[in-house]
Amino acid sequence: MESKYGMIICWRHEDGAFVVEVPELPGCMADGPTYPEAVANVQTIIREWLETAAQVGRPVPQPRGRPNYA
Repeated sequence: MESKYGMIICWRHEDGAFVVEVPELPGCMADGPTYPEAVANVQTIIREWLETAAQVGRPVPQPRGRPNYA
């Protein structure tokens, strides 16, 4: 599954890892030692976030595409 949700990806020296946040899905984030691994990890977390939201009846925001800031 390829997510259509926007991601913010940055390198964190403190963690020695890339950190990926998905602003449209509160609390949805992952990390990884390489850029591709971090993105792959967050794809898994996005899928799990969406599955959990559906199970508990939480509204799921539609992907907005490119933000008006950055």
